Amino acid sequence: MSPAPRHRAGLRHAGGILLSAALFAVYARVPQAWALGFVALVPWLWALDGGRGLRAALLSGAAMAVAFVAGVLGWFGAAIAAYIDVGAVPATAALLALAPLLQPQLIAYAIARRLVARRHGFALRALASAAVWVACEAVVPKLFGDTLGHGLHGAALLRQGADLGGAAGLTVILLLVNDALACALSRRQRGARAWSPPLLAGAALVAALTGYGAWRLDTLQAAPAPEGPPLRVAMVQASITDYERLRREIGAYGVVRHVLDTHYALSWSALRDHQADVLLWSETVYPTTFGQPRSEDGALLDAEIRAFVDTTGVPLVFGSYDRDAAGEYNAATFVEPGRGLIGAYRKTHPFPFTEHVPRWLDGPRLRAWLPWTGSWQPGHGARVMPLRSRDGREVDVVPLICLDDVHPQLAIDGARLGAQAILGMSNDSWFTAHPLGARLHLTVAAFRSIETRLPQVRVTTNGLSAVIDDTGAVQAQTSMGDQAVLTAFVHAQAPLPTLMVRWGDWVGRAALGLWLAWAGVIAIRAASRRLHLRRGAAGAPQVYLLSTWPRGVVIGLRLIAAAGLIWLAFDMLQRTGLQVVALAQLKVFAGMVVLPLLVAGAVLHHSRARMTIDGAHLRLTQRRRRIEVPMTAIAALRPWRWPWPLAGLRLELASGRPWHFALATPHPRAVRDALQAGSVPMREAAGRATALGLYADARGTARRPVLDHPLLKFGLFPLLPALVAFRLHQIIAFGGAFGEWQTFGAGAWFTALGIWWAAWSLGLMLFAAALRVAIEPVCLLGAWRWSSRATGLRERLEQGARWLYYAGVPLWLAWRLLAAG
Repeated sequence: MSPAPRHRAGLRHAGGILLSAALFAVYARVPQAWALGFVALVPWLWALDGGRGLRAALLSGAAMAVAFVAGVLGWFGAAIAAYIDVGAVPATAALLALAPLLQPQLIAYAIARRLVARRHGFALRALASAAVWVACEAVVPKLFGDTLGHGLHGAALLRQGADLGGAAGLTVILLLVNDALACALSRRQRGARAWSPPLLAGAALVAALTGYGAWRLDTLQAAPAPEGPPLRVAMVQASITDYERLRREIGAYGVVRHVLDTHYALSWSALRDHQADVLLWSETVYPTTFGQPRSEDGALLDAEIRAFVDTTGVPLVFGSYDRDAAGEYNAATFVEPGRGLIGAYRKTHPFPFTEHVPRWLDGPRLRAWLPWTGSWQPGHGARVMPLRSRDGREVDVVPLICLDDVHPQLAIDGARLGAQAILGMSNDSWFTAHPLGARLHLTVAAFRSIETRLPQVRVTTNGLSAVIDDTGAVQAQTSMGDQAVLTAFVHAQAPLPTLMVRWGDWVGRAALGLWLAWAGVIAIRAASRRLHLRRGAAGAPQVYLLSTWPRGVVIGLRLIAAAGLIWLAFDMLQRTGLQVVALAQLKVFAGMVVLPLLVAGAVLHHSRARMTIDGAHLRLTQRRRRIEVPMTAIAALRPWRWPWPLAGLRLELASGRPWHFALATPHPRAVRDALQAGSVPMREAAGRATALGLYADARGTARRPVLDHPLLKFGLFPLLPALVAFRLHQIIAFGGAFGEWQTFGAGAWFTALGIWWAAWSLGLMLFAAALRVAIEPVCLLGAWRWSSRATGLRERLEQGARWLYYAGVPLWLAWRLLAAG
C-alpha cells in the first residue's frame, strides 16, 4: 500500500474509533440515549473490517480500549486520585495506560472477529465475536461489573430481558445488532439482497427483545396483589463522608459520637414523620466492631445502640465491623428490640486493595508502598436475614454491601434461599465529586432486581440511596450529598421465577464453554489433519503388526473394560439409579475401564507401522525397524474370520505358511485395495465370513468426524455438564460457587471438580456404550441382508447417535434443572 492510501486508511480507522468512543460516552452518561447502544460500535467495526491481519486487529482493539476508557470511565482516574491523594493527571494517565488490561474484551473481540471472518460468514462471525466478548468479561470481571447491557436500563421494555441472561445477555444482543448494521453498511453497494438480510436480522432481535419486555411487564402487573400491609423501611442518608479528616480534628471517639448522634436524630425523624417499621443505615456507619468491643468506650457505644433500638421498638440494620479468628469483616449488623444482635452478614466482595489484599500479595513492603490498603477478609457468600416489625410482619432480605451488588450471583443465591427483597448498603462517598460513578453503581445494582424480580432498598452514605421495584425501575432516590430520609414499602411476597435464578449468571460461562469446545475441536481437527497428511505420505492407511498374543491381549483388555462398564451399569441400576455416588465406583471405572483401554491403546501404538508398496517389495516401517516382504513371496490375502479388535488381513506366503504377523487396520478396504494393486490375490470368504467382512468394510469406510475423537467425546465434552452440576452442588452444599474453596482451599475445590468430571465421563461412557450396543447389531444385520447399503446405514445410525449424545445430554440436563426448579 502506498503512503497516501495508508494514510487515508489510518485516518479512517482513527475516525471510527473516536466516533464510537464519543457515542459510548453519550450512551453511558444520558439514560435516555439508550438507543445509541445499538449503533455505537458501528464506526469502529466499519474501520476494523477495512484493516488486515491479526496485528492490525490487536492494535485496533487496544486503541479502542483506550478511547473507550477515556470517554466512558475518564472520571474514575480523578476519583482514584482523590481517594489515594495523588494528582488527577498522573492517575488518569495511568488509567489510560492500563485501559487494554481493564477492557480486554475489546481486544479479544477484534481478534476473534478477524479470525472467524477468514473462514466463516457474517452470522457465525457475529455470534463467535459476541461470545468471546462476554466470555472475556466473565473471566476478567470488571471492578463495577459494568458491561454494555447496563446502558439499556433507560429502556423499560428492553431491560426486562435481563431476567433471562442478565446484563451480559443484553450485551450479546447489542453486539449482534451492531454487527448486523456494520455488515449492512459494508454491503450497501451490492444491492438490497446483500444488505437487507443482516439489517432484518438486527431488527428482528430488537423486536424480539421488545416483545419479551412487554409480555414480562404485563405478567408482573398481572401478578396477585400482596396480602397485608407492607413493611415501611426508612433509609437514613447522613452525608458524613470524610472520616479521616474528622478523626484528625475531633479524634476517633468524637467521629463515632458525631456519626451516631446524626443518625439518631434522622432516625427519630423517620419514626415520627414516616412511621418506619425498620431503620436502615449505610455501610461502615459504625466504624468499629459491634458486639465485640475493643475498649470500654466501644462497649458503652454498643450498649447505647441496643438501648436506642429497644427504645424505638423497631429493628435497626447498619454497617459495622465483625471479626473472628481469621480476621475482621465489613458487615451488615441486624439488631432487634428486646433481642439485641440477631446476626450479621459479612461482605463477600471487599474492594480490592482499599479493603482487602490477597495473602500471597500482602506484606510490609506492599503496605509501605500503599499505606491506605485495608485488611478486611472476604465473607462467605449470601445470607438471608429477617426484617420484623413490632406487630409480627416479616420480610426476608438478602443483604448486599457495596461491590456485592455488582456480582449477580449473590442476589441469585439469596433468591434461591428464599429472600423476598434485596437490602443494599454502600459507602459511595468517594463518588461525591463524581456522580457518574454513583449513578453507574446504582444502575448496576438495579439489574439485580430485574434478574431476581426482587424489590430493592438501597441506602448509601451520601447518595444515591434508592427504592427499586422488581422491574428495575428506580421509584425514588436521593441526590448526591443531601442529608435525607427515604422510605420504601416492601411486601412479603415470593418473586416470579426467572431463568437467571434457575441457571445463575450463565451467559458468560456458556460463551466461555463454547469457545473452549471450539478450541478443542480445532485442535483435534488439526491433529487429525496432520495424521491424515502423514498417512497420505505413507501411501496407504496406517496398519498394526499383530501376532497372535498381542491381538489376544488387546481383545482381553477390551473385554475387561466392557465387563467393567457392564458391572458399573448393573451396580448403579441396582443401588443408585445410574448416578455416581461413591469414590469406589470411580476407582472401579479407573481400574477396570480406563486403565485396560489405555494399556490396549499402548499395545496398538507399539505395533503401529507405515505400509508402502515400492515396486517389488511391501515395506512396513516402524520407529526402530523396517520390514520388507517381496511381493512375489505373498501368495494371497486372507481376512480374519472375526474382525476384532480391528479388521485384519493375514498374508499367505508362497511357501504355504502364513506370515507370523497380521495386518490389523481400521480401514481394511484401503489396505486390501493397495495390496491387490500389487497383484496379490484375495481369498474370498463365504457365508458368515462374507457378512463380517462387509461389516468391517462399512465400519472402516464410514465418515469419522472430529466429534468421534475419544478426547473430545469422553474428556472435554463431559466437562461441560460436570461444571453445571458441580456448581449447583457447591451452591447447595457450601452456599456459593466457590464455597468449598473459601472453606477448605483450592486443592479441595479442584479435587471435587475432578471427581465430578470423572463421574460425568463415566456416565457418558456408559451412555455411549448403550448407543453402541444398539447400533452394532443393526449394522451387522445390514451387512448380511443389505450389503450394498451397509456403509450408508452405519453412517445414518452413527449420525443419529451423535445427535443423541451431543444434543440429547444437554437437553436432558436442562430439563432436569428446570423440573427441579
